[in-house]
Amino acid sequence: MKIGYWGASGTVTGSRFLLDGANGRVLIDCGMFQGGKAIRKRNWEPFPADPASINAVVLTHAHIDHSGFLPAFARDGFAGQIYCTPATAELVELLLRDSAHLQEEEARYANKKKSSRHVPAKPLFTIHDAESALKLLEVRKFGVPFSPAPGFEATFTRAGHILGAASVRIVENGVSLLASGDLGQNGDLVMHAPDSPPEADYVLIESTYGDRLHDKGDPFEEIEKVVTKTIGNGGSVLFPAFAVGRSQVLMHILAELRHQERIPNVPIYLNSPMATDVTDMYLRYASEHNLGDEQCARIWSGIEFVQTIEQSKELTSSTEPKIVISASGMATGGRVLHHLIQMLPHSQNSIVFAGHQVEGTRGFLLANGEKKIRIYGDEIDVFANIVHMEELSAHADKDELISWLKKMPKKPKKVFVIHGEPDAAGSLQQVIRDEMKWPVEIPQHGDAVDLL
Repeated sequence: MKIGYWGASGTVTGSRFLLDGANGRVLIDCGMFQGGKAIRKRNWEPFPADPASINAVVLTHAHIDHSGFLPAFARDGFAGQIYCTPATAELVELLLRDSAHLQEEEARYANKKKSSRHVPAKPLFTIHDAESALKLLEVRKFGVPFSPAPGFEATFTRAGHILGAASVRIVENGVSLLASGDLGQNGDLVMHAPDSPPEADYVLIESTYGDRLHDKGDPFEEIEKVVTKTIGNGGSVLFPAFAVGRSQVLMHILAELRHQERIPNVPIYLNSPMATDVTDMYLRYASEHNLGDEQCARIWSGIEFVQTIEQSKELTSSTEPKIVISASGMATGGRVLHHLIQMLPHSQNSIVFAGHQVEGTRGFLLANGEKKIRIYGDEIDVFANIVHMEELSAHADKDELISWLKKMPKKPKKVFVIHGEPDAAGSLQQVIRDEMKWPVEIPQHGDAVDLL
């Protein structure tokens, strides 16, 4: 078996790992690149292998940096099956349709404002492309082996992180590979801890937080302080948040703080139709998370869900003190951009980024002190209070990643550190090599390795 590294190698996003076997080809994840322009340009490059030659895609989870390139992949000739867990399948349907809609809307808006250097601006893929990809979804349960391609056997185990998230063990011709996917925290507020890893000859380990430990502070306390101070100053609080996972954690925290009367009684809005649909899924996938019935009920009863564009425009223009959660989490697109345009220029407001911000994104620039930010071609002055809470990440930190590896039944032949910025990947590699004494490499984009 040979593995080709065509994404999430030397960077966090664009997860794509191509496995070539004796009689078949399998792609682990089919993600979109996010971040700076140089990274995003890879989304427009032809895939190095003919998509039509690949038998199957096996998805670890639904986040766009793992699933978001599927519509373009299907458009370019892929017609195999896309294997994933039941919750991942539901989330992928929501995410890909939403992503395609945003692609088309942003291209239309850029053409209208003439804000793109490309004339005409075109979407990376269309809603039609997304629907073509969704027809290829095949659901498989955790712990039940399946054959994604001739000669391959695959099995999903729980990875925590978000609903449906999986690690996947793939065996071909007697050689086994374990891809961690994105691993959740052991003490996550909402999701269960990852399962212990099964035995494997080779391991792909994510390293998003491979160079740091999560702040052990109390996120309830920190959010209480920010909200109380901001509302007391007559301002509003905006949480840019991923529709899947982060929005639900923030809603849980805010609902509990309100229930305990620890924050001012101002309206709390979720301005993301997709996040609303995802929140509904938590009621149906209760076995995958830690929230009880009463906690879920407080979320539904205490938060106003904004659905229509008209409601969103009305909310955006309102100057009344309020709390808003809106996608996307790194401010790369979506309704949150309109909130940022209105809120960033005013010092009484607070913008709270919860979790990792990929280098080059608006979230990264704001979290790192940028005083002007470009949105829809306009420069927006930044006077609002910017807060970055990395402890709310859905990713395992360095110690948790090492702990997960140490639970393997036996030492693998080699570990490959992927899905991390260079410093994070390098730090994790050093611990694995120096403390665990395991063979470890950091593959780069375009590398190919024989797994023997």
